[in-house]
Amino acid sequence: MDLTADLSRFTAAIRLERLPQAVTARARMLVLDLVGNIVRARHDAESTPALFAACRALGLAAGNAGVFGDSARYTPAGAALLNGALGHSLDFDDTHAAGSLHPGAPVIPAALAAAEMVGASGAEALAAIIAGYEVTCRIALALPAGAHYDRGFHPSATCGAFGAAAAASRVFGLDADGVASALGIALSQTAGSLQFLANGAWTKRFQVGWAAMAGLTAATLAREGFKGAAAALEGKHGFLAAYAPAPDPARALVALGEAFELMRTAVKPYPSCRYGHAGIDAALALRMKHGFKAADIEAVTLGLPRAGMLLIGAPLEKKRDPRNVVDGQFSGPFVIACALARGAMGWDSYRLLDDPEIRALMARVTPVEDAEIEAEFPRFMAGRVTLRAGGKDYAEKVVIASGEPENFPSEAALRAKFASLADTVLGEERAARLAEAVLAIDRAGEVSGLMRLAAPLMSARLAGD
Repeated sequence: MDLTADLSRFTAAIRLERLPQAVTARARMLVLDLVGNIVRARHDAESTPALFAACRALGLAAGNAGVFGDSARYTPAGAALLNGALGHSLDFDDTHAAGSLHPGAPVIPAALAAAEMVGASGAEALAAIIAGYEVTCRIALALPAGAHYDRGFHPSATCGAFGAAAAASRVFGLDADGVASALGIALSQTAGSLQFLANGAWTKRFQVGWAAMAGLTAATLAREGFKGAAAALEGKHGFLAAYAPAPDPARALVALGEAFELMRTAVKPYPSCRYGHAGIDAALALRMKHGFKAADIEAVTLGLPRAGMLLIGAPLEKKRDPRNVVDGQFSGPFVIACALARGAMGWDSYRLLDDPEIRALMARVTPVEDAEIEAEFPRFMAGRVTLRAGGKDYAEKVVIASGEPENFPSEAALRAKFASLADTVLGEERAARLAEAVLAIDRAGEVSGLMRLAAPLMSARLAGD
């Protein structure tokens, strides 16, 4: 099977005018969702000052490429790295359940940086983004992602590097051989480890940004004639053989060009690991139905699929004792305690990490692997919350979490999420103008104008400046 060649031909041939309107419309909304994340993370994420300081020290802050939410200009590589890392910093970016990854954060920044390099139109950039989503998600399906996780890899970063390379290659107008060479170069840069779970490290967000930069670098090298490894995905020492024990390359090519994995990508209503979202929905539903107060709740069980237990359920003593934002993002007990006690799980919820009421309730939340929930995976990241209060038991199961493709938010809801993230940094009027521009990206003559709209009027307000 010539998986690399097939995905490369698909990438080189994709044209926006040949795609279903629904795919184009969804892609625009996914770009808007990521841009909101980037703008807020530039201002709010605790890792931002160090990240930007390092980029300045490395000479990446001396170019003509834009970072959303920032008034300065950066090299294309620096912009891809920063936009990618910021897009993933809040853990509020889009998710693909079957691939168990976040495709937008590595792909969109690589495509936009490439577009600024060559003065590409918004339509060209959007077509490239759609190609990048397909490559990222389909490679994850071929692994499959669960086995990849078991080896300690982070597929948003590993698979994302290939998707970013495909997206940048499409912006550059490379032919199929050129795209294949870019994928072969990306193979040498593909990295992403789950070891960040050990101490709440900021490497999770960094490695996704690195994937965006790696993909852009690979495509740029290929554009200049640099030769990449052949059969990068399916070869004897290629990605699938090296990164998973029993890959299934055929899964990556099912209905390629006819069914779009981008349409199976969800957006997040809560800024935390997606495996906890169905549980949060369930907790909020129980609270609304029964009006529980935290002190009344005696015990809570959070039912998860096996992969969810790995990320947000175990080890129990650590998940009940989050010490920082990353810990909280990957703590089932924390997100469920916030939903039950406060009726919300938003970015500001991380201010409650040391709240006595939340701490006390976390100690009563026990994540478990639930066979019925596992049976729904990977099609759905389902969840179940069972709790005991006042001597009675209550339960709520959610199969299709908020934001999933089958439960996708309206444009108005996505605009509201964007405003909740961007208004603080840009101001309501400028944020609204940026949202309009992003949703009309396919009509933009050049991407650079859109990028400049994303700069705040007072850069001194931003963290790290």
